[in-house]
Amino acid sequence: MNTSLPQNIDEVITELEVILNDCNRTGSRAGYFAALYHKVTCEVKEGILHNRFEDGARMERLDILFANRYIAAYRQWRNGEAPTDSWRVAFEATERRDTLLLQHLLLGINAHINLDLGIATVETMEGQTLSGMLGDFNSINVILSAMSYGVMNDISRMSPLMSILGFHASRGNSILVQFTINNARDGAWMFANELAAKKGDAYSACITQRDKTIAELANGLARPGGILRFTTWLIHLFEWKNPVKIIHELRYYRKAYIKVGK
Repeated sequence: MNTSLPQNIDEVITELEVILNDCNRTGSRAGYFAALYHKVTCEVKEGILHNRFEDGARMERLDILFANRYIAAYRQWRNGEAPTDSWRVAFEATERRDTLLLQHLLLGINAHINLDLGIATVETMEGQTLSGMLGDFNSINVILSAMSYGVMNDISRMSPLMSILGFHASRGNSILVQFTINNARDGAWMFANELAAKKGDAYSACITQRDKTIAELANGLARPGGILRFTTWLIHLFEWKNPVKIIHELRYYRKAYIKVGK
C-alpha cells in the first residue's frame, strides 16, 4: 500500500479513486464527499491544461496541498488515528445511518474549505503576499461551490423531500442558512491572511483554534436540534439508502457541474 501523499494532480486523482474503491468495497458513506471531490479535481485539471487560471503551476500546487489534507485525514480515520476535529466529526457522521446525504456533503465541505483551504493557501504562497493569488483562490472556490449548489438537483432524485429542509425549517435553524459556500469562502480567505502573519507556535495555535471553531460548526450540522431534527428524520425516510448506488450517482450522473473559465 502506498503511504506517501500525491505529488501531482494526476496522483491526487488516482488517490481519490483509491478512496472511492475503498468506500465501494466497504459500503462507506465517506464516499459521498470523495465522489464529488474526484469530479471537481478532474475539472481543476482540465482548467489547468487549458490555461484557465492565472497561474496554472501555482493552482496545481494549491490543489495538491489542499487535497493532501483531505487524503491524510481520511487515511488517519481509516487507520484508527485522530484527524483534525473538523474531519473527525465529518467521518464519524458517515458511520450513522440517519445522517442525510446533504449533511454528509456539507460536513466534508465544511472541514475542507473552512479549515484546509486557508492552510493550503498559506503553504502554497510560502511567505509571499496572499493578495497575489486572490483571483485563483476565488476560482477554486467557484468550483467547490458546485459541490453544494450544482449537486442539489441531483440530490433531489436521491432525496425527494430534501426541499423541505431549506423551505420549511426556520431561518435561524436551517442548515442551508447556517452554512453557505460564500461565507465559507470569505472565512477561509480571512483565516489564510490571519495564519500567514503567524510563525512557530503561534502558527500551530492559530490552526488549532480554527479547527476547534469549525468542529463546533460541524457538530451543529451533524446533529441539528429542535424541529429540524424531526425534519431531517422525515427526509431520511424517503432517501436512498444504498451507499454504493449513491456514490455511483454522485460520481457519474453528470460530467461536470461547472466549467472553469475566465
